[in-house]
Amino acid sequence: MPQETKSHPFNADELEVVPGAEREKLEGWIPPLADEDEIRQALEKAFDYRGDVTITLKDGFTVEGYIFDRRSDGKALADCTVRLFPKNRDEKISIRYSDIARLVFTGRDTAAGKSFETWVKKYREKKAAGETNIRLEPEKLD
Repeated sequence: MPQETKSHPFNADELEVVPGAEREKLEGWIPPLADEDEIRQALEKAFDYRGDVTITLKDGFTVEGYIFDRRSDGKALADCTVRLFPKNRDEKISIRYSDIARLVFTGRDTAAGKSFETWVKKYREKKAAGETNIRLEPEKLD
């Protein structure tokens, strides 16, 4: 593929567009945590989620925050942990999988609708409206 330069910029209409991966809509989802596999699968999805989750522990303590890490290679749930930044505290906390009673995907998924296909669609809409020197800026994160 030729290299883009100022004198020869890429034309978005001529670029090959490959469909992106379909993203699961998780916002608001409360996964069942009936067995070990469901707990592990739900926490993997929570790790990939780009919004806050609310975790309720078996002792009743609830924490809302962003999951930034997980250690899921332990054989038992007590050996696996999820780490998150609590929403209203400036610290990192670690929670054992075995202590989790409930998980809710409560925050807005900040990555939803921000695919390359969405960008190209906006570009084409502006071009069809007759705009020139089109620049599409990334959306601000909340």
